[in-house]
Amino acid sequence: MSIRPLCVEPDPVLHQPAHPIPRITDQVRRLARDMIDTMYANKGIGLAAPQVGQAIQLFVANPSEQRRNEVVMLNPVLETVGGRASVVEGCLSLPDVWERVRRAGSVRVRGQDLSGAVVTIEAAGLLAIILQHELDHLAGHLFIDRLPWFRRRRLHRQPHAAGATACTSLP
Repeated sequence: MSIRPLCVEPDPVLHQPAHPIPRITDQVRRLARDMIDTMYANKGIGLAAPQVGQAIQLFVANPSEQRRNEVVMLNPVLETVGGRASVVEGCLSLPDVWERVRRAGSVRVRGQDLSGAVVTIEAAGLLAIILQHELDHLAGHLFIDRLPWFRRRRLHRQPHAAGATACTSLP
């Protein structure tokens, strides 16, 4: 497997909706394995395909950070949400930015695994937060888009992506 370069704000791929994956190919499986390696190499607990330049509906996650416990989901759909949670979030595409974000406390997400089987995940706590964060990426949103305007404005004054180059590699 290989570690892929991360796309950071303001890369355009981070701001566009990802496309559904019509067929699960060896290329998609290889991308998922590379994303897992990239997530761990960058000390992340979740990673969406747009963050490695691919505008497709695929994410990987692992709140336990223990190998072989990864969630890999293609074409996910958020079915239900419940409760409330407020947590300080960060993002591999926004280095050194940490902000408190309000999210649902529990979720149910349906999608496909790498074999094409339909999977449903019901989650609460950290996994629910991660799933919502990654779903936002697939919709073309960053967690800072959920912040009040005055907090977003303050962040835009901070140089968090200085020297970043575009990594977009669309399918």
